[in-house]
Amino acid sequence: MSALAYGIQLPVQSQSTIYAEPWEADAGPVDLVEIARAAERAGFDYIASCDHVAIPRRLAPAMSTIWYDPVATLAYLAGVTERVRLLSHVAVVGLRHPLISAKQYATLDHLSGGRLILGVGAGHVQEEFEVLGVDFERRGPVLDESIDALRAALGPDEFPEHHGKLYDFEGLGQRPRPAREHVPLWVGGSSPAAVRRAALKGDGWLPQGDPRDRLPAQIARIRHLREEASLQGPFVFGAITEPLYVGEPGWEVGRRTLTGAPDLLAESLRAYRAMGVDQIQVRFRCRDRIELIDQISQFGSEVGPLL
Repeated sequence: MSALAYGIQLPVQSQSTIYAEPWEADAGPVDLVEIARAAERAGFDYIASCDHVAIPRRLAPAMSTIWYDPVATLAYLAGVTERVRLLSHVAVVGLRHPLISAKQYATLDHLSGGRLILGVGAGHVQEEFEVLGVDFERRGPVLDESIDALRAALGPDEFPEHHGKLYDFEGLGQRPRPAREHVPLWVGGSSPAAVRRAALKGDGWLPQGDPRDRLPAQIARIRHLREEASLQGPFVFGAITEPLYVGEPGWEVGRRTLTGAPDLLAESLRAYRAMGVDQIQVRFRCRDRIELIDQISQFGSEVGPLL
């Protein structure tokens, strides 16, 4: 069985009250740079950034309005790192014309030397869709066609072609091209529609909030759907772990947080690999940037080798 890869959703760049730590409110670019570099040094496979255009007032108390643009954020961090991959988790690509998204993400892949993983999702904030003139109720079909159009626009052809119900283009050149002929596309979401979309249109699946006991059935369904459709290529199954703290915290980290010695954490996390997961996304409880970087470093040196 191959090793379990691990990546991290960056703090600071999105600050929903579900997961943001208090210190992030006053953090900024310097913190992001130091954390991204720490993740790279610790052997993390990717760093990830979220996507929201604008948060309505009704949701601001829970979601906050701090959501950095993923293309700008990942491009900025690409310039201060060398190896770690760059994941949009997830880009709500249905909010934008596919040629606009393709131009942005192709440029990011080109500038970073082929480090992009394009994670996409349907979105959930109705007001965002309405203000941008996109049908919220049809966001699923919009995403389906957006994926098809992006596959064409991010492929090797300088003059991509797509003819669909929503988008129609040909004879329009876009350079620079991505650094690779195939940009990995992972689909986010855990609804039946999202799982089906991931199976049939994606190179990987990014679950959203599935607890451990739900993952085996979801993975089995994706495998079944891909077998039915005779899809044989490589596919990456992801999972978001419980919050982590390497060692004994000495402060209240929440009852769901996995804590303890590196070997005990590794033993718990290996259960994900046993159920068919290829990569885990981790988040650490921490009280400041220094503690977070220490957690990232300890995980990379003491937990990662045991996975």
